[in-house]
Amino acid sequence: MARSELRPVITLRSTAGTGFSYVTRKNRRTTPDRIVLRKFDPVAGRHVEFREAR
Repeated sequence: MARSELRPVITLRSTAGTGFSYVTRKNRRTTPDRIVLRKFDPVAGRHVEFREAR
């Protein structure tokens, strides 16, 4: 079975400049813009914003 292009794999990169990233999927139909999530960065040791990188 092929993966759906409606829910692509995206990379969330830390805005703290540590180079840490998360990989997740998003629904392109409900969230067409780039997403920003506040998650834990273990390198920085605190919660920071993670932005979608393409």
